[in-house]
Amino acid sequence: MKLDKIEYKVEIPEKVTVDVKDGLFTVKGAKGEVKRKFIFPKIRIEKKDNAIYFLALKPTKREKAAIYTTEAHLKNMFKGVLEGSIYKLKICSGHFPMKVSLKGNVIEVKNFMGETVPRTLKIKPYVDVKIQEPEITVTSPDKELSGQTAAAIEQICRRANFDRRIFQDGIYITLKDGIEVK
Repeated sequence: MKLDKIEYKVEIPEKVTVDVKDGLFTVKGAKGEVKRKFIFPKIRIEKKDNAIYFLALKPTKREKAAIYTTEAHLKNMFKGVLEGSIYKLKICSGHFPMKVSLKGNVIEVKNFMGETVPRTLKIKPYVDVKIQEPEITVTSPDKELSGQTAAAIEQICRRANFDRRIFQDGIYITLKDGIEVK
């Protein structure tokens, strides 16, 4: 059965301001600001009072999915600007003493598996990284940026064609946005 229209409402939490212009959502809160662009030609997006309204006439599966996906992204943005997104990583070195340092916006991993050339990673803007051996903390108001940065840090110490259960040296994510990883 096809619906004539879908009207969907997303409440804006207190202490959060939202600005919508040409599909660009700017969400501001206590922890910072997050911007994201959503462009869906068949969905009308409006901000009224303290809510965001989505309207789709004669919606297909794609329009429904787009509305619900946008809602999930907006909720992540609201949570990010209110509480922030925190990822924690653990530095594990058994065979060789690995040294991880932060120089400006570049993370440098020295002596990984006895390598003489350090491995480096440039950190994205709006992401805060703190290193307190043996733990690295990645925080940002944008959940996607903090997650991508944490994954990139984990990947710079990856060794292809080696079994992770035996060769356990590296940097591993232990906490994903408040949820412990086992």
